[in-house]
Amino acid sequence: MSDLPNCPKCNSEYSYEDGNMLICPECAHEWSKDAAVDNDDAERVFKDANGNVLQDGDTVTVIKDLKVKGSSSVVKVGTKVKGIRLIDGDHDIDCKVPGIGPMKLKTQFVKKV
Repeated sequence: MSDLPNCPKCNSEYSYEDGNMLICPECAHEWSKDAAVDNDDAERVFKDANGNVLQDGDTVTVIKDLKVKGSSSVVKVGTKVKGIRLIDGDHDIDCKVPGIGPMKLKTQFVKKV
């Protein structure tokens, strides 16, 4: 089909050329044609506040009261969150917090149980 590489961000095969750049229509990521795509070998390691390596499905505990944006609710210290999912971005953990619902958390505010 096409000789163009898949998107390094979302792995979409529908990337296209625009001048000196490659563009992904699915996630709108842009990258240079000249940039080597060797980032597949180096996978990101997620660590909790104590430096323990986190994996998908782990159970973590919140180590600091966290205000819920747009609400008067607070995630209290010691709240256990089961079955986390690690994602790329500013907030590394996608999970369901008991009593609050679906949320994204930063790894720096949790510790592995």
